[in-house]
Amino acid sequence: MFTMTGSKPHSARKRMLSNIYSKSYLQSSPQLKVISHTMIYDRLLPIIQEAVSSKNPVDFYELNQALTMDFVSAYLFGLRNGTNFLQDVPRRKYMLHIYQCRKPFEFYHQEVPNLVSWTRRLKIPLIPKWCDEANEVMDAWGLEMCDKADEHLEATDPEIEPTVYKQLKNSMAKQLPSKEVDHAAYKAASEKQQLDIACEMFDHLTAGHETSAVGLTYLFWELSKHPDLQKELREELLTLSPTISYPTQSSTTPELPSPKSIEALSLLNAIVTETLRLHAPIPGIQPRVTPYPTCSLVGYENIPPNTRVNAQAYSLHRNPDVFPDPETWQPKRWLKPADSPELEEMKRWFWAFGSGGRMCVGSNLALQEIKLTVAAIYTNYTTRIIDDEDIEAIDAYTVKPRGEKLILKVDHV
Repeated sequence: MFTMTGSKPHSARKRMLSNIYSKSYLQSSPQLKVISHTMIYDRLLPIIQEAVSSKNPVDFYELNQALTMDFVSAYLFGLRNGTNFLQDVPRRKYMLHIYQCRKPFEFYHQEVPNLVSWTRRLKIPLIPKWCDEANEVMDAWGLEMCDKADEHLEATDPEIEPTVYKQLKNSMAKQLPSKEVDHAAYKAASEKQQLDIACEMFDHLTAGHETSAVGLTYLFWELSKHPDLQKELREELLTLSPTISYPTQSSTTPELPSPKSIEALSLLNAIVTETLRLHAPIPGIQPRVTPYPTCSLVGYENIPPNTRVNAQAYSLHRNPDVFPDPETWQPKRWLKPADSPELEEMKRWFWAFGSGGRMCVGSNLALQEIKLTVAAIYTNYTTRIIDDEDIEAIDAYTVKPRGEKLILKVDHV
């Protein structure tokens, strides 16, 4: 979906997947319930508690990448078929290095693909060989998870069922030619379609993990500078039933509070929203193409068809008429009354997930995952900054801290 220029193929693909990414589906999903429980109680909180006990600081940027990759891959491919970067540290470091090292060269494939082809024919090293090799590793990794998910298409066990993969596979299978009428045509179309599915899943995997990890990193950074707000947030989190307490007091692991009850927490929502406003993981241009025969945009008339136009969250989120003192992190600006015109205007200008038909299909999953993680951490722990050198975001389509780290000291409440 991410690279589909035409609105019709994009909307057709999005219709196949929008239901399983809807808020109502996610909040009641048995698969996501099992995934959330595993990520929080079995993987994340034991790591945090071990750091507290050993008095070791934690690199939350790397930890967030591991958590979000595990979370998203489990929902895409099934919990047992996804990654376990939180616990398998060597594998995590290797794959995250492979993933990040090739990103500076994505520009060429996206913006000047013909130049890439020409330079390869002329044997001019526009893109280094090691980058191609890294892409091959990523391709093989994505295909491997698709193959594992394909083996469990009939599964209904919440730990195994590959929710997103299964939905897309079954939806796209309806577009294949009849196997009985023309077996050769069916086989060729099926093989091509499998690569299409793998590409779609890879987009969801990479976009879903990277953006949420960046958002969480800047949220922890901002909250670590505001111990009083941490305390206020904890008071709100303790109203959840059940609370996300750790270490647990009994031999049986407690249930998590419902996603609906977490979503209803106003201060938590304000903290998440303000972080995504000031530190949008994708702050840069969101390209669109103008329609035939012509169109008008913000006072400009008769713009020709197939003209590339852009808007960006960075600029929208820094309009001082809508967000007073826009460069400061002020979560409580979002705590205005629900019927407040100022709040309505801020929501209209909030563009962390885009809007309209091209709005991020995974926004509800990202918010549910982020809020659960923040709730789990700050119910039980406090954080303070040890090393935030070069925390400023790089200039890129998807940002990250320039120093690629956020070292925090964690203490139990």
